[in-house]
Amino acid sequence: MEIVIAPGEAEVGERAADAVVAALAGRPEPVLGVATGSSPLSTYAALAERRLDWSRTSAFALDEYVGLPEEHEQSYHRVVDAEVTRRLGLDPARVHVPDGNAPDLEAECERYERAIRDAGGIDVQLLGIGGNGHIGFNEPASSFASRTRIKTLAPHTRRDNARFFASLEEVPVHCLTQGLGTIMDARRVVLVAIGERKAAAVAAMVEGPVSAHVPASILQHHRHATIVVDEAAAALLEGAEYYRFIQEQKHRVR
Repeated sequence: MEIVIAPGEAEVGERAADAVVAALAGRPEPVLGVATGSSPLSTYAALAERRLDWSRTSAFALDEYVGLPEEHEQSYHRVVDAEVTRRLGLDPARVHVPDGNAPDLEAECERYERAIRDAGGIDVQLLGIGGNGHIGFNEPASSFASRTRIKTLAPHTRRDNARFFASLEEVPVHCLTQGLGTIMDARRVVLVAIGERKAAAVAAMVEGPVSAHVPASILQHHRHATIVVDEAAAALLEGAEYYRFIQEQKHRVR
């Protein structure tokens, strides 16, 4: 696990974009896993500024609310279209989001897993982290072997996401999400975290035991995971000084 501590949100976006571009370099038809929420926005902004050719890139979203109309401003179909597809210039036909209104949700989860496999798997998965340590919508106690499935959102997550809705009551209770096993299949993972309210989750993910209580801690077992955080999100990392030293020495290896 590589830990990168950047001064602020813009720098987090730049460093995460560096990792994403490096992971996709040389692939004729790259596959990008995309996250929603506020944390990845600076990464998408940094990627957009580089004006790369994304026309052959496929993208798969991590999750979607169940029962929220696609045209709702907080549906991830709409968010991904605005923040990723249009911003980067991806071909909309190559951008995939789970259908939270499918008549058979379990069949939709199986279809989504097949679509990822048929695309050749995800080359780099961009992630955020919830205040309770979730990635995707894999809440505490999620199985490390889980695949795309229906999940019930934790009260903590619904309270956090209420800022995007008019009220807590409007936040959906259920979602479709890639599982932890699905996420771990990505060839490279880049997780971004910004702000002091993510500090406890970041510390538990990086330095705590690998535990289903902190789903993101499974990334300690990923061969190519890069964690990019700002100073506020890094505030509780006991090894922060060493992580900074590693980055300073990274390009001096002979």
